[in-house]
Parts: sequence; C-alpha cells; structure tokens
Amino acid sequence: MSSSLLEDLTQAQRERLFHIDLRLRFLGTVSRPDLVQRFGIKAAASTRDLALYKELRATNLEYDARGKVYVATEAFQPVFAHSAEQVLTALCRGLGDDFVGIHHAMLAAELPTQLNLPQLDILAAVSRAIYRRRVLNISYRSLSNGLGEREIIPFALVDNGLRWHVRTYDRKRGHFADFVINRIVEASHSPASAVAAPESKEADIQWNRVVELHLVPHPSLAHPETIAFEYGMTSGLLKAQVRAAVAGYVLRRWNVGCTADHSLQGAEFHLWLSNLPTLYGVENLAIAPGFRPESTMGITQQRAEVITSGEEAE
Repeated sequence: MSSSLLEDLTQAQRERLFHIDLRLRFLGTVSRPDLVQRFGIKAAASTRDLALYKELRATNLEYDARGKVYVATEAFQPVFAHSAEQVLTALCRGLGDDFVGIHHAMLAAELPTQLNLPQLDILAAVSRAIYRRRVLNISYRSLSNGLGEREIIPFALVDNGLRWHVRTYDRKRGHFADFVINRIVEASHSPASAVAAPESKEADIQWNRVVELHLVPHPSLAHPETIAFEYGMTSGLLKAQVRAAVAGYVLRRWNVGCTADHSLQGAEFHLWLSNLPTLYGVENLAIAPGFRPESTMGITQQRAEVITSGEEAE
C-alpha cells in the first residue's frame, strides 16, 4: 500500500493504524483485543485493521500463535512519525496514542523549555523491556565512571521535571537505581536471560514504600497565606504522598526547604518540609534542598555518607 492510499483512508482508520504502529514500536506487541478495548470496535473490524497495517508494512510484525498477539520484528520501521512528547504522554497517561496530525494549541500558552527529550529508538527499547519484563543490555555514560556496559531490568519511567529516568535493577552493582535515558548510548534486549524475583519491581523497597510529605509555607515568607492559598493548603498544610524512590526529585523540583531550622534563604524557597523524620531511610536525598542526614535522627553514618555523596545516583 502506498502512502497516497494511506491518505485516502478515513481519519478513524488512520488513528487505529497509528495506535498499532505505536504499540508495536514502544510496547513490542499488539493484539485484536487491544484495538477492541481502545476504540470500541468489533473484533472483525480489528482483524481488518491489522490486515491493513500488515499490507502497509508486512515486515513490521509477525504473529505469535502461543500468545495470540502480533510481535514487532527486528526489522521494524515506523509507518508514522512519533514525537517524544506524544509518546511519553501515551506511555505514562494513555493519552494521545491515536492522534494523527499536527497538534494545535487552543489558547496562547508557553510551556517550560525542554532542553532534551529521550531519543525515540532508545526509549522504544526501554519501554518494550518494561512492558514485556525483559532484561536490557545497555551502553551507558555515567558521570562517575564514563562509558560502560550494564545489564539492567527496567520497570518504570520517571520524570524528575528536568530529565527522564528509567527505574531499574542494575545487575552490575546488585541493587535498584535510576538511569538517565539520554545517557544510554545503545540498548538491546536479552530474551534468553530470565528476571529473578529479587530483581523485580516487587522487590524494590524504595519504589514500593510511600512517604507522606507535610509541606507548609516557608517560615521566612512575609505573607505565608499567599502560598497557602496558591497550593490549596488546609490550615496551612499540604500533604503529598510520594514514592520514596522519587522523594528527592519532588523536593528538588518544588524547591522545598529541608533544613531542620528552615534556614535556607532565597526567593525560590516558598515551601518547607515540616516533618523531616519522614525521610528516614529514603535514599535519593542528595538533591533535596538543604537536607542533612542527622535531621532524620536514624540513618546510620555509613549509609548517610552514601546518600549525601550522591554515589547512588546515576
């Protein structure tokens, strides 16, 4: 099928084909039930859509009779153009995975400038590994060790407000960590290697632990009621529940002062963490503004040195 014939299809047909294309590229599989559930069509219509896609790019997929799904081939080449913003929104929120065309703003707006976004082929390898629970072999540029090889088991994407990470088990160091996606040079699946229980998401204590942050207007503010109103606080308090694995990112992104005596000064500090002991045992606090391990009164000195030095951050 030529691109001109593709243009002759209805918008609804192109959107379903786009969905097939996106799932194959970033999840590695697509099935008839996927289309039925996503678009509310009949099973017969989903069969026609898959046949149409196969006619368009037969080398992109093959049928796995055991799993009753179509699987992306090594020769996969996308039929449609995918933008990083659209893909990340689709993967993380399930939105925009069926829109074919150019997005137009409804109102004049200016969004924060993104200095970098994940390279789509690397993101595709990472997201496929997450979705299919596969081991990933990567070449990775670390700030501490430069370029090296790693074998990881990724299970979640994390946006820290500045860059995208992948939460993963790192077999080289034997623990869970975050890897910056844009520092991955190459990535390939290792289908022969099985994922052991201690390497799975369920074993990641920092990921599964939820901490409650008590955020209040910074005591140095002349008019704290302004911040209380802006953040919709109740009696001057905003409670936020976050995973321990991302607590440091949240505190840094919102410039939350984490000193016991709220001594951080500066126009950027509108919020203060009033329950510092909640951070006991949280590991990624090197970037939390003003945090000192002794504030939690429970972290061992050896562990505290690792946390504050940032040795665990990639």
